[in-house]
Amino acid sequence: MHINQTSKEKAQKKSRWRKRILYIMLLTFVGVLITCIQIENQDKNLINDQGEGKKTSSLKEQPDADQQSLASDCDEVIGNDEKIPKVDLLEETEKKEKINIIYPALQTKKPHRNAVRLMHYLTDIYGKYMLAGQHIGPDFFELDAIYGVTGKYPALLELDFMDYSPTRVEHGEMGNDTDRAIEWWKNGGIVAFCWHWNAPMDLIDQGPDCYWWSGMYTRATTYDFSKGLADHQSEEYLLLIRDIDAIAVELKKLQDAGVPVLWRPIHEASGGWFWWGNQGAEPYKELWRLMFDRLTNYHKLNNLIWVWNGLDKDWYPGDDVVDIIGEHTYLEPRDYSPLEEEYHKAEKYSKADKMIALTENGPVPDADLIIEKKLKWLWFCTWSETPVVNKERTKYSEEFTEACELKKVYGHEYVITKDELPDFKNYPIYE
Repeated sequence: MHINQTSKEKAQKKSRWRKRILYIMLLTFVGVLITCIQIENQDKNLINDQGEGKKTSSLKEQPDADQQSLASDCDEVIGNDEKIPKVDLLEETEKKEKINIIYPALQTKKPHRNAVRLMHYLTDIYGKYMLAGQHIGPDFFELDAIYGVTGKYPALLELDFMDYSPTRVEHGEMGNDTDRAIEWWKNGGIVAFCWHWNAPMDLIDQGPDCYWWSGMYTRATTYDFSKGLADHQSEEYLLLIRDIDAIAVELKKLQDAGVPVLWRPIHEASGGWFWWGNQGAEPYKELWRLMFDRLTNYHKLNNLIWVWNGLDKDWYPGDDVVDIIGEHTYLEPRDYSPLEEEYHKAEKYSKADKMIALTENGPVPDADLIIEKKLKWLWFCTWSETPVVNKERTKYSEEFTEACELKKVYGHEYVITKDELPDFKNYPIYE
């Protein structure tokens, strides 16, 4: 009897332990389930914050009603099919030995690994695809407008160091494009910079069109940089160097953040409308080489891919200080020409087979015509404001490029948009 009672107690004890264990397992399962749900919600929020609908904190998640109307109107004309997937460029790059790709060396000594990665990528796509690019104004509204029509962002974003020019800073200007560029790069985009360089001294600062904020134009300054090049002790030279050093500070911030920069300084020189082009070809070429030396050798900047956009063969500073050639022109509104004449003109600037980009444009060029004419524009970069948005900067403007044409180009199998870019931090490099 004593043995039977003990057995019963043991059985009851075991039963109680089993229930406790099952209860603990149930609580554990519920806890894990709740944690998984929370993680999933966090991931969804992260995707909403960093996904294609909102790549930067300044971009709108949904297009305005007017933009949606433009986009839906285009669907009826060109359809709303998914873009044809691109060739896996990583796999193509890994087949380098078989297809004999020659990767051009950057002119900067010991270039940053990310600059090399970007240059290799550009080489991989050259002649096969074209990057969509956009210059932006003081905010991101051009990007909002484009996204509202196309549902996509450009792969390349060009910004401007204009407001970092010391003679603009003296008048209270404060640039923020360095921070915007870092944000764009972190979110997967390609960064380009130009510099509308306010003259270092001798601003006229009078009406009607020569005020200090127009100081990059020949009409608004009496500054003669050739005097500075001839005398390195002169005020003209010392202020020239001061300004380049000021921009070096910003480029160093980008370098420290790992951002490679498609760097397009002192552009359109041969036109003569900017002060850096008003003294002729030889002083300009000397200025280019001075800037190259100051930034790469003195400041040790190695994240720059040098894009020359001087628009005339006689103004070309030399293959040893240029990585990519830029060309541009502004056609009449809604003229979607592939700019064949301009492309073949740019081919003659150098015998070194440099890649050629359409560094500024008004209307977006037609991708089908570019393919038909066998032009290898590396990217196009539509100018800011009027070619994209209305004067009030409230919605997309069809004055230069109709919404249907914009959507066609951004959705074209030949055109690469931001969502189709690779992870540049892990893009393969071949020595």
